[in-house]
Amino acid sequence: MSMASSLELRHGVTAQGSVNLPGSKSISNRVLLLSALATGSTRIDGLLQSDDTSVMLTALRELGVQIGTHATDSVTVQGVSRFPVERSKLFMGNAGTAIRPLTAALAMMGGHYTLSGVPRMHERPIGDLVDGLRGMGACLSYLGQDGYPPLQIEPAGTLLDRVAVQGSVSSQFLTAVLMAAPLAVARSGKALVIDVIGELISKPYIEITLNLMARFGVTVERHGWQQFVVPAGSVYRSPQQIYVEGDASSASYFLALGAIGGGSVTINGVGAQSIQGDVAFADTIEAMGAQVKRDAASIEVIGVQVARGEKLKAFDADFNLIPDAAMTAAALALFADGPCTLRNIGSWRVKETDRIEAMQTELRKLGAQVESGPDWLRVWPIASGGWQDARIHTYDDHRMAMCFSLAAFGQSRVTILDPGCVSKTFPTYFDVYGSLIS
Repeated sequence: MSMASSLELRHGVTAQGSVNLPGSKSISNRVLLLSALATGSTRIDGLLQSDDTSVMLTALRELGVQIGTHATDSVTVQGVSRFPVERSKLFMGNAGTAIRPLTAALAMMGGHYTLSGVPRMHERPIGDLVDGLRGMGACLSYLGQDGYPPLQIEPAGTLLDRVAVQGSVSSQFLTAVLMAAPLAVARSGKALVIDVIGELISKPYIEITLNLMARFGVTVERHGWQQFVVPAGSVYRSPQQIYVEGDASSASYFLALGAIGGGSVTINGVGAQSIQGDVAFADTIEAMGAQVKRDAASIEVIGVQVARGEKLKAFDADFNLIPDAAMTAAALALFADGPCTLRNIGSWRVKETDRIEAMQTELRKLGAQVESGPDWLRVWPIASGGWQDARIHTYDDHRMAMCFSLAAFGQSRVTILDPGCVSKTFPTYFDVYGSLIS
């Protein structure tokens, strides 16, 4: 796609066709780190090509991990028991799925490391993870504001066999500790007990982590959602080859296109057998009135034709389990038959931008009435004749750009500013999107 500073979207009437999804960002970065920490060599196929995975690949190479490239979406990672490079300064961009698990792994490694990122990364909290790691004996310090990157990591002393992690801000903190746990177990020779403080959000992302750890030979004992035990003797072993399924969060935009485009849209790469929680967004659009057919690795959607006045059904729903896909639901609210309420989305506040504030601001530009609170958003549909032309600011947030592409099915001229921000997870998004609409 063009990396122009803005992109005026073609007005959409019908959406029709099929799309092959890029690999899952959540799975790609988890698998890269697990492969680096596992005994043996792992071939990864279907790897997402994006800014976030590039950050992880670059960091691992700088740490001395040997990574061979077979194709644009296929690499082989040679695992190491500890990173060969014991002193390094790592730049992590704005990749939360990279900096958080890597922080925990490096804290167990015994080297000297600094991790920094773009200015927005230095505004994204990491204090709950650091507190947990410090509590078990790791040595981390802040180089700027307390609670936020950049970070300094030094060799740890004796590591305790119990750690407490806050679960209410981001599930990535627990994922980070879980993925690093076998390193701590190897040092102590004891099982590691992980206690979750507060209500754990985004549980499906933890299920992804546990599923992938098991594929690398580490089975975690789970006691509800408040305690996890990584057994003594746990060691990552390569599965030799692993395939990254399509990104279910990215699938949400095409599921939504099917819901409002009146034609048939088929999404290949995720389906009934997906391990990603965001595949449940198909249930959301089904409840809004779309027809959904699920196969093992694909989903077909036939919806209403909003460009000709048809409406989706309004919703009032808890989106705690699928916070990323929930942004797509907020855009669909523009085409509903009544106000739509998204609840339990407090995690939006600490993403690439404050997504509740950003979503409210940009929806209002289009003519929508919007209300919000600390962890909720309410959107009224725009009546015929009430649409306003808008230049949508994307806040360097890939999901803002992608979900607002749906507004092209309204009555406004919609221009997306900084469309290139989609390179974080889906560099060709607007090309693929454009191939489906007419």
